[in-house]
Amino acid sequence: MIRGIAIALILIALLAGSWTHIGPVSAQVNSNDNNIAVMDNCDPSDPNWAPTGGCALQRGTVSFAEFGSLLFSPLSGTIPVGHPSWRNEPSYVATPIGKTVRVTNWGGRAHTFTKVASFGGGFVTQLNGTLVQAQECTPATAVILPPGGTQQINGLAVGSHNFQCCIHPWMTATIEVN
Repeated sequence: MIRGIAIALILIALLAGSWTHIGPVSAQVNSNDNNIAVMDNCDPSDPNWAPTGGCALQRGTVSFAEFGSLLFSPLSGTIPVGHPSWRNEPSYVATPIGKTVRVTNWGGRAHTFTKVASFGGGFVTQLNGTLVQAQECTPATAVILPPGGTQQINGLAVGSHNFQCCIHPWMTATIEVN
């Protein structure tokens, strides 16, 4: 009996380890595997997403109204905190110099993953609240990462590098190169 339980636990551990990189549900939690998932959970059945680009997810639960209701901090009313399902996962990655960091948009909305000197607002002013637009966040310079799109981050020097979505400015991440 105990031997059977031990074998089952070993199999579960082995299988769990092999499933850590399958997709958005199992977004990376080990900051050393050099993958960042850009995530959101828009509801594709909500027609209110259509005027702002729609929702490419097959299944999502966040309506446009719910997204809007959680956009700003209830304490200030002007500082964007965003819906908790709009995020970069993880928001911190430590990596050795020379390694590539892979960023994949697992959400149903367009995002950017833009290197910025300092976190700030994006180019969609309605989502910025009182944030001052980050200098690097312009429609002309920020590269759109469509749903399902992947971006490779290479050639970063040793140190901390800040990235943010220039559409949804609360979606931030730091890549630490050592």
